[in-house]
Amino acid sequence: MKLTPANPKRLDSFPARLLSEWKHLKLPTREETIVVAVSGGADSTALLLALDELNKAGKLALNLIVAHLDHRLRNESREDAREVARLAESLGYVSVIGRVEVRKIAAEAGDNLEQAARRARYSFLERTAKRKKSKTILVAHTMDDQAETVLLRLLRGSASEGLSGMEPVRPLQPGSPVKLVRPLLSWSKRVDTESYCRRRHLDFKVDEMNQDESFARVKIRRQLLPLMQSFNNKIVETLFRTSSLLREDNATLRNDAQELLRRASEGKGQKDQTEHPLLNVEVLAQAPAALRRRALREWLSQGRGDLRRVERVHLLAVERLIEGNRGGRVAELPDGTKVRRKQGQLELHVKKVEKGSRSL
Repeated sequence: MKLTPANPKRLDSFPARLLSEWKHLKLPTREETIVVAVSGGADSTALLLALDELNKAGKLALNLIVAHLDHRLRNESREDAREVARLAESLGYVSVIGRVEVRKIAAEAGDNLEQAARRARYSFLERTAKRKKSKTILVAHTMDDQAETVLLRLLRGSASEGLSGMEPVRPLQPGSPVKLVRPLLSWSKRVDTESYCRRRHLDFKVDEMNQDESFARVKIRRQLLPLMQSFNNKIVETLFRTSSLLREDNATLRNDAQELLRRASEGKGQKDQTEHPLLNVEVLAQAPAALRRRALREWLSQGRGDLRRVERVHLLAVERLIEGNRGGRVAELPDGTKVRRKQGQLELHVKKVEKGSRSL
């Protein structure tokens, strides 16, 4: 199908709703470079088309950079990249096409394909944003994606922090000036993006991997959500609302946990034997369990760089070090990280990773 040009005098309902959310999120509207992640699927294609329509209608005046990463997981992936590049060119935007061998990366890093693809994608987007001097990266996650994420984390036993789902706006990395923004998350469903693409007479890609139920997310999408919809036909909206409420609660708890971490790390001898702040056991012991665990998670995350493979059982092992008066005890975490209790303090010993041993 040939793309129907946008009507600059009459906005389609989809870009009109996007503009409303854009203003709600207080995103830049003029003379800013924005990186838009476009896979070629309905969601990201609709996001790009809607932004273009808003640009051409004079509602926005943004320099859009279309970013596409070829994961080389399918025979058709090279052609998908070409089509995204052609679409960007037809709309008048620069495209940046990257290519990685995700299967190889997954094998080297010990990740599954989903995790490796996600890490590769965000690494590529971060590099693109830096090269193009952009402080905003857009990804096209919808309410359906949020519902799937919440259910996936629920099945894995996540606490309320995990069940709060994806955030509409967050730093790409802790402390990074680059923001990752999901402008479709709070209002658009997959059916909306597909309908908008059809109204614009533009074909979108349907990734065959999205039909492969060996992936947990796909199984949730194709089996669990339809079953839940038989009980509540607004289950996607319900799960989104629940995640939003939990996210509000978590924001308050996160602030309190950071304050606890600050108090626990005050005092003499901090970073005396390790490169990481020591934590006062007595201060932690007096705090409510929920705040204490959040503070410990943040401490571990800062020390290790992330919380990959750290599960509840590991966190409880660290927490048990706080009990009693005996020092010299050790809790071991994945990747060789150790937490040791010594002289009323917790010490974090992170195993040194050789340069280049992590792919991402």
